[in-house]
Amino acid sequence: MAFTGKYEFEGDENYDDFVKKIGLPSEKIEMGRNCKIVTEVVQNGNDFTWTQHFPGGHTTTNTFTIGKEADMETMGGKKFKATVKMEDGKIVADFPNYHHTAEICGGKLVETSTTSGVVYKRTSKRIA
Repeated sequence: MAFTGKYEFEGDENYDDFVKKIGLPSEKIEMGRNCKIVTEVVQNGNDFTWTQHFPGGHTTTNTFTIGKEADMETMGGKKFKATVKMEDGKIVADFPNYHHTAEICGGKLVETSTTSGVVYKRTSKRIA
């Protein structure tokens, strides 16, 4: 499927402004700065398993079906419920403090998060 693959962090924009705006604790901010996160996506139709592997062995996995409410977790460990949608080929979800989209552009995973006028963009290159 379109999103299935393994992606390694390549670069980001507005990280510090964004994480401060959403209230991430300072130790999490430092841990995430230029972090070589590997995102693994398994898509089976409208069913997704979205796993982020952080250096040091921490992993966050969200499993969801497009259009159905699911239990989710932020990279900061906050649990919440969300209904993930598909709009114009983009995965769209509202997290507790921000709006998040993910899309495949030129073989890369591009994730954009927006809160209170601050836009954070993370790009990851496909590695598998």
